Amino acid sequence: MTTSQQVPVADELFEVSVDGAAALVGSRCTGCGTHYFPKSLSCRNPRCETKRVEEVLLGRHGTLYSYTVQGYRPPALFGMDPWTPYAIGLVQLPEGLRVLGMLTGCDLDEIRIGMPLRLLAEPLYRATDGREVLTYKFSPLHEEETS
Repeated sequence: MTTSQQVPVADELFEVSVDGAAALVGSRCTGCGTHYFPKSLSCRNPRCETKRVEEVLLGRHGTLYSYTVQGYRPPALFGMDPWTPYAIGLVQLPEGLRVLGMLTGCDLDEIRIGMPLRLLAEPLYRATDGREVLTYKFSPLHEEETS
């Protein structure tokens, strides 16, 4: 759950529950079962005849499929404060989707393909009105968190 002092970086991209757990907002075709993120207005599977989708919350855990390190500061349009080099991961979700997201909670040299990850929401920057702008990120999933 975000507070009045926090806003998401984009509407309908992710949700934060009362207990602080984050979930990506996607869609699933009611006919063929194909999942989409961000959510889609209709099914884009060319073999699907239904094309009707419903909003779903996607799995909160995934596996790191690939990653890269952003070593230079992006244009001002990408607000991140303070800026430091960071990793962007391609994360395989249980629904079969691969989603891009920033990686957090570990040093850049600790990142490994295949590592289990969990989704969370963290501040990206502080807006001019003082509110924290949140984005979704992936963090290493520790063994005690899997039970």
